[in-house]
Amino acid sequence: MAFNNIRVVLVHTSHPGNIGGVARAMKNMGLTRLTLVKPKAFPAPEALWRAASAEDVLANATVVETVEEAVQGAQFIVGTSARERRIPWPLQDAHHCGERLYRHAAQGEEVVILFGREDRGLLNEELELCNLHCHIPTHESYPSLNLAMAVQIVAYEIRMSQLAGSSATEEDAAWDTPFAPAEDMARFYTHLEQTLIDIEFLDPKAPRQLMRRLKRLFNRVRLDEMELNILRGVLSETQKKTSRGEK
Repeated sequence: MAFNNIRVVLVHTSHPGNIGGVARAMKNMGLTRLTLVKPKAFPAPEALWRAASAEDVLANATVVETVEEAVQGAQFIVGTSARERRIPWPLQDAHHCGERLYRHAAQGEEVVILFGREDRGLLNEELELCNLHCHIPTHESYPSLNLAMAVQIVAYEIRMSQLAGSSATEEDAAWDTPFAPAEDMARFYTHLEQTLIDIEFLDPKAPRQLMRRLKRLFNRVRLDEMELNILRGVLSETQKKTSRGEK
């Protein structure tokens, strides 16, 4: 079932009651996989009280130390963002994000939705892990959403896509190789950055926004495993020639 491929990830949640509210919102819409990145207090009585009849979601929740651990294995990552960033990322509203999340999950891909801290959301470094950013267009007079409300809205849109029978696009359905998971992309970015330093294209003392823009490029394209291996091979050969002083 597609919903088994969808993970909801909460990053550094400060109030345990919000975790319980999220569990309830998830179960209302058929989602069950919850991952918590270094919550301030969990398990906690407040989480159980707010979860109502979704205690099973809390009981099966995974707790990890870093966002990188939380997205391990993910092939499509969406990060929620309440504001525009200095370097814009592909951005869609909750309705269209819900459609895409369900479509990728229905194709058998491992999908992750990141929700940030209650007070300041996701950091730029965390949003850089994402293929897509999701924005909930609240009214400008009071744009702040409770964490559980935000999860409820996105989960509802995923559920509506399921009921509408959203299916894979022709392009996605015909793809011949699995898309690269998050941990392989992270290793690729480390390799790419070091290679750019080796060939003196990137100055580590003044990196500016080069790596952020390259991450945006590759996350937007979505590399499959074979494409990623080809690029890693190119980088390795470049480093070999650089170390031998060849041009």
